[in-house]
Amino acid sequence: MAAFLLGAVLLIVQPQIVPSRPAINSNAETSQSVQRELLKKTSQKNDFKENIHSNGSCQQLPQTIIIGVRKGGTRALLEMLSLHPDIAAAESEVHFFDWEDHYRNGLQWYINQMPFSYPHQITVEKTPAYFTSPKVPERVYNMNQSMRLLLILRDPSERVLSDYTQVFYNHMQKHKPYPSIEQFLIKNGELNVDYKAINRSLYYVHMQNWLKYFPLDHIHIVDGDKLIKDPFPEIEKVERFLKLSPQINASNFYFNKTKGFYCLRDSGRERCLHESKGRAHPQVDTRLLEKLQEYFQEPNKKFFELVGRTFDWH
Repeated sequence: MAAFLLGAVLLIVQPQIVPSRPAINSNAETSQSVQRELLKKTSQKNDFKENIHSNGSCQQLPQTIIIGVRKGGTRALLEMLSLHPDIAAAESEVHFFDWEDHYRNGLQWYINQMPFSYPHQITVEKTPAYFTSPKVPERVYNMNQSMRLLLILRDPSERVLSDYTQVFYNHMQKHKPYPSIEQFLIKNGELNVDYKAINRSLYYVHMQNWLKYFPLDHIHIVDGDKLIKDPFPEIEKVERFLKLSPQINASNFYFNKTKGFYCLRDSGRERCLHESKGRAHPQVDTRLLEKLQEYFQEPNKKFFELVGRTFDWH
């Protein structure tokens, strides 16, 4: 009896072992065992295979998704976040939740698109189109109700110009003609509010859809304009949101005068974003630009009230 009581006391006073995995991957999140059950239930075929590497890493469902916004700085955010040793990032945009052909493949296909990661790492994927796709919030929720989401936004008017610029250069590279931005922005003498690039900048509309499924404290909004001007403070906030240990430092960023934006320095290795990033916007008539900015004033105000913070937008 005495031995039993002694054992019970030792069990109570024994210090708990602190897990090496970041706090985001607690029991509230999708564990590997839950992941296996989820895959078995949702896969169209009963041929689930756990992809485990000989070094102990494996492919797993993401615990964090960068959901948008298009031309908001998602690639820059992913590259900067990848500086953290506890982050494993998918290289390409997966488009699992917004492309029907991909979604029909099931979660087994989705997990096969993920990078191999170690148990202590957070797997991240980014697809900017998720934010503005009506079906995506519910689909992400059905996969993982505790998902942590990253949303990077910038001045809506500037985002419209960047949106046009990307498509314009894509056509130029293929030697295909493309209309001027004025032809998209103006219709019958008025601002063309049906232009898709304008719709993508109506953050209030799309954010409402996400908040039907996820509480605001599960969606961290990164200020894309500030990320461009001074990236380190914004990345610090992301680290705290994901409950990562502070590993990224101001020394990881340096301003490249030639490119005109910040580049990354990691273990002595320097790298910058692709040359397609940071392209100059087309010249737009001042009156037209003012009309565009005026159109976004009311939606921006509603968005600020919805998320409980303001941004330095026109």
